[in-house]
Amino acid sequence: MIIGVPKEIKEHEYRVAIVPAGVRALLQAGHKVYIESEAGKGSGIPDTEFQKAGATILSSKEEIFSQAELIIKVKEPLPEEYPLLKKNQIIYAFLHLAASLELTKALIEREVIAIAYETVQLDDGFLPLLTPMSEIAGRLSVQKGARYLEKEEGGRGVLLGGVPGVEPGKVLIIGGGVVGTNAAKIAIGHGADTTLLELDLERMAYLDDLFGNRIKTLMSNHDNLIAHLGEADLIIGAVLIPGAKAPQLITREMLFLMRKGSVFVDVAIDQGGCAESSRPTSFKNPVYTCEGIIHYCVTNMPSAVARTSTYALTNATLPYALQIANKGVKKALAENQVLVRGLNVMGGKVTHQAIAQDLGYKYYPPSSVLT
Repeated sequence: MIIGVPKEIKEHEYRVAIVPAGVRALLQAGHKVYIESEAGKGSGIPDTEFQKAGATILSSKEEIFSQAELIIKVKEPLPEEYPLLKKNQIIYAFLHLAASLELTKALIEREVIAIAYETVQLDDGFLPLLTPMSEIAGRLSVQKGARYLEKEEGGRGVLLGGVPGVEPGKVLIIGGGVVGTNAAKIAIGHGADTTLLELDLERMAYLDDLFGNRIKTLMSNHDNLIAHLGEADLIIGAVLIPGAKAPQLITREMLFLMRKGSVFVDVAIDQGGCAESSRPTSFKNPVYTCEGIIHYCVTNMPSAVARTSTYALTNATLPYALQIANKGVKKALAENQVLVRGLNVMGGKVTHQAIAQDLGYKYYPPSSVLT
């Protein structure tokens, strides 16, 4: 199979979808790998390293898309890339289709085979391709929030850890999954007074075992959210429903309950955000203020630590890429229920139930399109 890796064009996206070791693995399996020139520059991987691994460097993304059967990306195709997509071409990337009707339409119209990292799911619910980036985003969320709490950045002027004689800042984390757990690790490390809201009692028991009395865990409901929003200096939105739009738990009216100059980091923004006031931002203009609350809603947070993120991501995505390339996409999907859950669009049909429901499309079970 011919595999193409284009350079990411999303604003301030520095990751690349493969590393030299991944190139070697694909070549050893008998495949060809074409990489767009300087695709790895932002992650500190020069073209020469890819060439030493056996990749062919091409000068333009047009060449990549025109020749590749399997396109491996980090972020979703952008509008300028839509015309390059071909019928039955496999797109393997973060897609977040429930939050993008425009992209979903393009994938349907071009009749591509779209496999989304964020919906590849194990039987126990674990998301193996999303998890590495969620770990990084969760850890970064507190770092970014701490920065924007500084007075110079427009925040309340609160140091999360406090100092002797002065109480620490208060962090509220909404959601106890991978993002929330990793946010809690960093908040605790800062010495912050940390509260985490979670729906699942079993997950709360796990977090209690993990953190003990270093955090407070509470049931995630309207009353507890209202009670703690007004006390928090930093709020982390860490909710996730795999494949679906994030629930908007924080209404605009709730912003008036919060302290002016407090910071809200919405890690759920890729799936539409968990606050009514959230809208996507980039590293160029990462924050905006709404009703006195600083909102940080960067859609590709892990790109801030691109080298770490690139290697962490490809550790997870490569085994599935090898399955697709070695077996062919239909056989790989038919034989692996974990991978088939990542199938979002195929043959002009939406094959993920949550996406179909959120965007108003008819749902086609993957089995119906694979045959």
